[in-house]
Amino acid sequence: MKTADAVVIGGGVIGTSIAFRLARKGLKTILIEKGAIGGATSGSCDKAIFLQSKKPGVHLELAKASLAVYKQLEHELGESIEFEQCGGMIAIESEEQLSTMKEFVQKQQQAGIPIRLLDVYEARQIQPVLADHMRGATWSELDAEVNPLLLSQAFAKAARRNGTEILTHTEVQGIECIQGRVAKIKTNLGEIATETVINAAGPFAPAIGKLVGLSIPIVPRRGVIFISEKVPPILRGNLLCAQYIVSKHLAHLSENYNPYGIGLSLGQTKSGNLLLGGSREFVGFQKDVPPEIYASIAEHACRIIPSLRGIRMIRTMVGFRPSTGDGLPILQESPDVEGFYIAAGHEGDGIALAPITGQIVASLVSKDNQFAHFTQHLTLNRFAALL
Repeated sequence: MKTADAVVIGGGVIGTSIAFRLARKGLKTILIEKGAIGGATSGSCDKAIFLQSKKPGVHLELAKASLAVYKQLEHELGESIEFEQCGGMIAIESEEQLSTMKEFVQKQQQAGIPIRLLDVYEARQIQPVLADHMRGATWSELDAEVNPLLLSQAFAKAARRNGTEILTHTEVQGIECIQGRVAKIKTNLGEIATETVINAAGPFAPAIGKLVGLSIPIVPRRGVIFISEKVPPILRGNLLCAQYIVSKHLAHLSENYNPYGIGLSLGQTKSGNLLLGGSREFVGFQKDVPPEIYASIAEHACRIIPSLRGIRMIRTMVGFRPSTGDGLPILQESPDVEGFYIAAGHEGDGIALAPITGQIVASLVSKDNQFAHFTQHLTLNRFAALL
């Protein structure tokens, strides 16, 4: 039987970040992933680290703290993750959106985000690809980007160098507890004795929680992203649209006119491929996407950026984001099972929040309370009225 000080379940950006930080603290760590590292949700997303899109409060403060870690992360990990602070824009298409975004910008400025509201002329100076009918845009130099595939792999490699054992294509089949405390994990490849388990299984976190009798209020939210052929650079930074903000934060207001949660998100990789999204739907783990959703995404994107009509899309990605309903993850030790930690529910912000999540969870495990100002807001208690 293997033994470990801590076992991390989930090999995406969240799980690998946690494994790296635990190993850096000197804990004998094992990471278990049922597929390949970064092969599920973390491999089906865009590259944006948007701060201006976050709600003021703990969500935005988490993102700021994570960005601070990102700025020195390549040095820590010892390799490139293609991190770049290149700015971000939210395009505004109608007078109604413009009114909403004026209030949005004011709140973000009050929260300390350097963000400007631009008229259409100023917006097209930054992004000439925008359609003539746009009403304006917001712009922030604070927004950044990273390669999520490189990020997962870099965290995993660094974790290994610090002593972490990584078991891929390994499935957790049971978690044994003794007198209310974690004691052992059972997998298809054998057992691991440990008193600390971190559930970083993303949208599959509820299934892992059930193994210890815990109900975790996370549901999968399907998203679709197009990947284009390689084209010359057409963007500065990353681009969202105001409808994306409504679909992300105010889905209940957009369901009637936007049932698929369509909202433009656009970025371009170093190699020239465009990552074009997207949609937000609660359809379980259904991977088959109806043609009308692809058509709606393409139509919406081409209305905002007409030149996309001449670019071939070569494949699509379908991913399932772990949604808690309020946009915040759950980061805490279980109130019922000692030694069982939850680190999931980041929805579309897993990439943005991965660096700070690793530090927070390592702090929770070591009981140093370094991030108590965050963790008090990220517990299961906030769902008490719903459960």
